[in-house]
Amino acid sequence: MSEQTRVMRGGGAEELTRDQLREIYYYLQLTRQVEQVLANLYRQNKVIGGLYRSLGQEATAVGSAYALRRASDGTGDVIAPAIRNLGSLLVMGVRPVDVMRQYMAKADSPTAGREQNVHFTDYGLGHIGLISHLGVMVEVMAGVALSFRLRGQDRVALTYIGDGGASTGACHEGLNLAAVQRAPLILIIENNGYAYSTPVPRQTAASSFVVRSRALGIHGARCDGNDVFAVLEATRTAVDRARRGGGAALIEVMTYRRKGHAEHDAQAYVPPEELSSWEARDPVDRFERTVLDRELLDRHELDAIQARVTAGVEEARDAAESSPLPQPAEALAEVWAGIATPPPWTRREPVDPFQA
Repeated sequence: MSEQTRVMRGGGAEELTRDQLREIYYYLQLTRQVEQVLANLYRQNKVIGGLYRSLGQEATAVGSAYALRRASDGTGDVIAPAIRNLGSLLVMGVRPVDVMRQYMAKADSPTAGREQNVHFTDYGLGHIGLISHLGVMVEVMAGVALSFRLRGQDRVALTYIGDGGASTGACHEGLNLAAVQRAPLILIIENNGYAYSTPVPRQTAASSFVVRSRALGIHGARCDGNDVFAVLEATRTAVDRARRGGGAALIEVMTYRRKGHAEHDAQAYVPPEELSSWEARDPVDRFERTVLDRELLDRHELDAIQARVTAGVEEARDAAESSPLPQPAEALAEVWAGIATPPPWTRREPVDPFQA
């Protein structure tokens, strides 16, 4: 293994303060419980569009985002989440009630009902909404990272891609641009075993994704994506290096998607024993075992955090369900800046489709 490509094995729990450990556990629990509520709402037909859960992958989103400099005034680091990175949004400061309103397309959601799931932006908190075309956000965030370097700011940009999306041209082009320009871009490739239903060996002949870092001449690391401490260590190393002018980095996290591509996917292509094997490596359970075995936190503290999360998530759910749906007449408002939008032809008197 070269100096540029390191295997991160975690073990950094003792280096964190008790408050930091509590905070990490809070976000792990928050991610899981928010998604469970969303799954229940989906089954009640209250979620508009698809639901893409991160069950089994929470440590990747939480650990990576926790390594960043967070702010609420637009001066911190910037992330662009993928569909299974709800945890990173929560760490950056997005409120659970706004996530639920977004999924339910409510009028007071971040996009006023025009978009769903993680497709929304908050420049103040430092997150840029996902573009559905796989790989494109790598190019976008390469540009964001380059802007930090050109302005002399010690900020970093971080984005995620799945193992399938990592094979797109946009992903290669964006990361190569960041490499050549020494832009502070951190790309996390979530190797969760499947690109929808396609196993990793069916879509790449490479032995790993991190080997691509050598070809690009950038820092590379591989870590256990179900160990939040390993993800945090790998990301912090890459982030600190990027802040010092070291340029881009690629981190491959080895994890597993324990639900289908979306809630409608029954995972018939997955061997049952494979699911059982990865369930035993659940990232939330592993965190609990680590801090309890090493006497870093006690059971009372963990139970108190879990109860606080449950109460907050239930409160957010009730608030989101009571939020109003958007009015049809407001659908075109604020779509074009500074342009008064005429009523659609279906609302005109008399109705004239030729004036559409």
